Amino acid sequence: MSTPSSKPVSTGVLDAAIAWQLSLDSGGGSAQEREAFAQWHAADEEHARAWRQLGMLDQRFSVANGPGRAALLQSRANIRRRVRKVGSSLASIVAVIGLALFAGDRYLPLDYWLADQRTATGEQRILRLADGTLINLNTHSALDVRFDDTQRRIVLQEGEILVETGHNDPRPFIVETREGSMRALGTRFLVKREAEGTRLSVLKSAVAAHPQATDEEQILREGQQVLMRRGGLGPTMVLSPGVDAWTRGMLVVDNARLEDLVHELGRYRRGYLGVEPHVADLRITGSFPLHDTDLALSALLPTLPVQVEHHTRWWVVVGPRAAPKP
Repeated sequence: MSTPSSKPVSTGVLDAAIAWQLSLDSGGGSAQEREAFAQWHAADEEHARAWRQLGMLDQRFSVANGPGRAALLQSRANIRRRVRKVGSSLASIVAVIGLALFAGDRYLPLDYWLADQRTATGEQRILRLADGTLINLNTHSALDVRFDDTQRRIVLQEGEILVETGHNDPRPFIVETREGSMRALGTRFLVKREAEGTRLSVLKSAVAAHPQATDEEQILREGQQVLMRRGGLGPTMVLSPGVDAWTRGMLVVDNARLEDLVHELGRYRRGYLGVEPHVADLRITGSFPLHDTDLALSALLPTLPVQVEHHTRWWVVVGPRAAPKP
């Protein structure tokens, strides 16, 4: 029979608790952050239970402030191993492999926080690798660079990248995600982590896609895209117009659902950006600036029967336009 402290907690809540512990233990937490933690802790009994379970971890493995915690942060494997060793009372959370960093409006997984290169929400950056390859990181993206004598490997942990491979290096160039790997064949291509898998879009030349759990490999040509899951590849599709427009600071959509457009804009701003169900299926075509999402939202007003409700700077909802008062 489980005691209240040993009852399993959800992965998301445990991730949040780990993030709070690391943030507060760093000694740099502001008064506002400590107040935010107190509110989080008191908001739900599961939050408090997760916090107690982390205390059990610390007591059992002496994960204290200073060098011990710094060493823990250096290794994903250590975190996984220590969580697994807590015992049967926490058996249901042995699948937890992530650390979350509270960043004002969202939780970031461990692989994001420990990545070699990453961008914040709304940030874009171009990275030049030692072999001459250019990688454009989109908003909220993270990758690890794993070059050795036999291959050039990029591990995309989160987000989206555009790759323009260097051509004067004989080693194969591979982009890897949780769903599989993509081998460049002298090319320019996009890789995007989505909720359902990894989307590969080939802008120039070709890329060989290999799902993680199969022996299947498929070569995609210029102008093609595919959604890759661990168990296989989806149907090959024609590239959407403006698929790489984000590299120029724009979002281009053609007959898109309003909900999908708003969701995409939400990736470039902090806080909550939502759409009410009554207008979610409205359709829209156009180009929208990514570096000024308020301007992008205001561009909806002349075209659609909607209004943008700013409850706070961090809570914005697109809803149906109010009827004029008589």
